[in-house]
Amino acid sequence: MKLTAQIKLLPSDEQAQSLLRTLERANEACQYISDYAHKSGEHSKYKLQEAVYHDVRERFDLAAQMTIRALGKVADAYKTNPKAHNQFDIRGGFPYDSRILSFYTDRQEVSIWTLDPTGDGGCRERIEYEVGENHRVLLEQDKGEADLIYRNGMFFLLVSCQMPTANLSDEDMEAIDGYLGVDRGVNNIATTSEGDNWTSDEIDERRQWYQRRRDTLQSVGTRSAKRRLQQLSGKQERFQRDTNHTISKRIVSEAKARNSAIVLEDLSGIRERTTVRRQQRARHSNWSFYQLRQFIEYKALISGVPVIKVDPAYTSQTCSKCGHCDRKNRNGSDFKCKECGHAMDADKNAARNIAAKGAVNSPNAA
Repeated sequence: MKLTAQIKLLPSDEQAQSLLRTLERANEACQYISDYAHKSGEHSKYKLQEAVYHDVRERFDLAAQMTIRALGKVADAYKTNPKAHNQFDIRGGFPYDSRILSFYTDRQEVSIWTLDPTGDGGCRERIEYEVGENHRVLLEQDKGEADLIYRNGMFFLLVSCQMPTANLSDEDMEAIDGYLGVDRGVNNIATTSEGDNWTSDEIDERRQWYQRRRDTLQSVGTRSAKRRLQQLSGKQERFQRDTNHTISKRIVSEAKARNSAIVLEDLSGIRERTTVRRQQRARHSNWSFYQLRQFIEYKALISGVPVIKVDPAYTSQTCSKCGHCDRKNRNGSDFKCKECGHAMDADKNAARNIAAKGAVNSPNAA
């Protein structure tokens, strides 16, 4: 499983100037390469390298591997959209690999190639960083490419990390005492079979507020309005991401405390398989099922909690007490079995069915 660890660099003022100049020159090089690619129609990384490698190094004072990464960034952009004349933000993110970036996790330092702010070539800089506990654990795994990002006056590295696949033995599964089902939805982000529930009310309110604010600022169209739009960019996404982190942490903590496996529905392609009214489309597209599942899975992996995925079919229509399945059993947020009369919250009932499916699908099931 590939996951991204985010670390915040803590450069001195002089190092910050070096990092910023490096980002700007590297992206200027990307734009130069892109202009050539668009004009020549040549988008292959190796063909571009043959054509402009030495010119780029001389023009922009970049190290050999920095030039190679710039060529790769441009080639990747044209793979996505070969007909466009791709433009590169002068302070956009730039990829680093192990030849120009090293980690010293015991000291929380990186050694990163930068340009000298005065224009006297480039060198490696040792820069301290800070990182959250979960991301620190990720950095202990195999690390791939990292992107240097400049955001709100701060520098970050987004590091691709390869988490090992959990290989739970039969003994590990036999030690499990139960199954914690998790139902994910639109009205309730997550509901567990033990009754914990997280609603989407606050997320939906924020989504509507941001949408109204964006509409107002776009209609104004002034320079200050555009600056404000830029400031708003990403705030909703960061709020939802933080919410999903909080929920996933609670779910994994509860499963570990109960010595239970976590059971999730496989909701791949859920947006494509469902239809909604026009007025509900924005809310529907706001679902973040995959992100929540990803957060639960990697936190569970770190904590040694098994995760089982099951078919979501009929979990919301089936009575968790008697097993009777009827679409009329559910009415909005309420569930009442037409067969035995069992009544409870519909999402909790679904979560219990998910847990039951997990028990059946478990490797240690009879």
